[in-house]
Amino acid sequence: MLSAPNLLTFFRIGVTPLLIYLLMFSAPGPSALAGLLFFFATLSDYLDGYIARSYGASSILGKFLDPIADKVLVTGALIMLGAIARQPRIPAWLVVVLVVREIVVTGMRAIAAVEGVMIGAEELGKYKMVLQAAALEGLMIHYPYLHINFFAAGLFFLWIASVLSVWSGVQYYIMAIGAIRARHASPAQRAAAC
Repeated sequence: MLSAPNLLTFFRIGVTPLLIYLLMFSAPGPSALAGLLFFFATLSDYLDGYIARSYGASSILGKFLDPIADKVLVTGALIMLGAIARQPRIPAWLVVVLVVREIVVTGMRAIAAVEGVMIGAEELGKYKMVLQAAALEGLMIHYPYLHINFFAAGLFFLWIASVLSVWSGVQYYIMAIGAIRARHASPAQRAAAC
């Protein structure tokens, strides 16, 4: 339970309330601090996966908590960014689409697991996560620094991440349904499919 990857996962979960608190303030200072905190949380996601793979430190608890930690962090940040009063802001419907996608994929993953089917993250989902992290980073910082409009850059990446998010969600749904059906197919149906 106290392996390095699990501790990094707990860090991501624990950071989320502090991140939400910082996003309640619309001034540049708390926004920059929220961006920095989110950066370290995102970095911890990469590190826990790297350590788990490289040193054989993966665990059942880690496999269960890692995607939950990611979803808690990302959906918490998205909801706060859609709710805060500073202008400009993210379209609320876009937040709803992204959060609903995360809930649906988590539900499908749970149904597949109950059926004894484990479906890992696809390449498209990984690209979505990277783009979403870059988008949220810019949207949290919000204010221009060094002649870079962080809000505009963040929103640009969020639109791309949204397209990939819906696409990878549909792809995940098709794979999960196909794997569940294949598991329940009779031997004759399996032979006919080959």
